[in-house]
Amino acid sequence: MNIFSEFFIQNLFNTLVPVLIFLIAIICGFIIRKIIFVRLNRWSRHTKTQVDDIIIDSIKGPLIIWFLMLGIYFVLESSKLPENLVHIIDKFLLVLGIFLITFVLANISSKLVSVYSRKVETSLPVTSLTQNISRIIIFTIGILVILQSLGVSITPILATLGLGGLVVALALQETLSNLFSGFHIIITKQIRVGDYLKLDTGEEGYVMDITWRTTKIRMLPNNIVLVPNEKLTKAIVTNYCLPDKEMAVLVNLGVHYKSDLRRAEKITCEAAKEVIKEVPGGVPEFEPFIRYGAFGDFTINLTVILRAREFVDRYLIKHEFLKRLHERYAKEGITIPYPIRAINYEQEKE
Repeated sequence: MNIFSEFFIQNLFNTLVPVLIFLIAIICGFIIRKIIFVRLNRWSRHTKTQVDDIIIDSIKGPLIIWFLMLGIYFVLESSKLPENLVHIIDKFLLVLGIFLITFVLANISSKLVSVYSRKVETSLPVTSLTQNISRIIIFTIGILVILQSLGVSITPILATLGLGGLVVALALQETLSNLFSGFHIIITKQIRVGDYLKLDTGEEGYVMDITWRTTKIRMLPNNIVLVPNEKLTKAIVTNYCLPDKEMAVLVNLGVHYKSDLRRAEKITCEAAKEVIKEVPGGVPEFEPFIRYGAFGDFTINLTVILRAREFVDRYLIKHEFLKRLHERYAKEGITIPYPIRAINYEQEKE
């Protein structure tokens, strides 16, 4: 009976100790996550840089998994499992640990690219392509480290990739062409996310994103146009945001030949000034002006030059300007004549 009791107690001890170690590791993980991260968040609020916020947010989630892995490791060390099984589980934990570290570093790099590329003019613009490039590089290094830790020699793999690179390049000519065209678009900064473009094929709208294959353009009717990067680099593109978003708004008009042109100019400029001061999207400090262009068939043609903050503002500015100018012309007695055709009956008789 004593022998049975000792055997039972020994087995119970061997079972409870690993379980207690595992539970202690998990509890420590929750306590550290709860206490330390609260203090770290308070400290990060008083710093000017965003690096600490990004790092804290990135490691907050995987921390529990790391403590879970630590608990499993201590359980294995204190248990009497077969050595081969312990070795396999240790390798699995090592691979999982490297993968989690790689995942955290990839998230941190992606967020840093997103934050600091907006602040530094010389950096690459924020697009899906620039953010994912940093992820791809870090994940590639992580995979190579995992293979090396498993005892797999990466030298033959790199040699194989070098020899197979030519075959892959030939098979993925179109894909690689779009990829490098996307890099060209981003680096030259002639087309940026947020710019308003008009292509020679007629499509126009705001650039939403530049991916590894296509550039997404949101048209004014709220439709998305996907333009392959290679075709975009070869297209004739009008960028209404370069060199500046502000742009002239030209409105073509015509007044009667009997109109007082000086008075018509004064009234037109007053109406235009009122519009760009009061209508959202106008440039209040700009002084509108007109230019008489030609003697038309039934009017003296003129062009009114206003100014808008960006391309889409021109529609509301034109709308309000024509409406208010029509009312002002009617009030001041300035006539915009209808089309007139004169028929020479005498000439027709001959």
